[in-house]
Amino acid sequence: MTETDFLSRTRTSYDTIADYYAEWIEGELAGRPGDRAVLAWFAELVRGDDLGPVADIGCGPGRISAHLHGLGVRVFGVDLSPAMIEVARRTYPDLRFDVGSMTSLELADGSLGGIVAWYSIIHVPDDALPRVFAEFERVLAPGGYLQLAFQVGDEPLHRDEAAGFDISLDFHRRQPDRVAALLTEAGFELRAHLLRERETYGEFEEKTPQAFLLARKRSA
Repeated sequence: MTETDFLSRTRTSYDTIADYYAEWIEGELAGRPGDRAVLAWFAELVRGDDLGPVADIGCGPGRISAHLHGLGVRVFGVDLSPAMIEVARRTYPDLRFDVGSMTSLELADGSLGGIVAWYSIIHVPDDALPRVFAEFERVLAPGGYLQLAFQVGDEPLHRDEAAGFDISLDFHRRQPDRVAALLTEAGFELRAHLLRERETYGEFEEKTPQAFLLARKRSA
């Protein structure tokens, strides 16, 4: 099957900015105590679970994988961009990182105890999101957890430049209730819904509120 345009554009864009992005985003989580609390809660749920490892889908340069590993989670990363995976492997050589697409994961059914998709569904168009959630549901074991993070809004943002690099990325901002409904349709139970107001200061100033949804695959 021919690869859809959004996958090709997303891969090429992040291949182009991989080194710049990794350096720029490195300290972001340190200044986000609420975000770290969300990840700590997720880690607490999956850390002692024997359902399988956790996959950081759309891992980019690997910082969330490394943070979860530091919290005692058995985790590996997957990203569409080979250049991002190269950066992640170089930065965190003791962790596993694989090239792959969230639309078609090369993972066995029910093989994961958890998935974190930390600002990685933001590049997925609305019509492809049900397919992505169905794929997440397929690879999670019954009772496995899914943690999402994304920007809140109604209109997508397109960028064709970042720090002087030519890119072509769409950022899909979404309403949490709509995402929650899609998760339910895909076979998940919503466990938590957190809305954080945007940060208005510092290097990582935000334009929109931020949503964090925790869901669990229904048990058989």
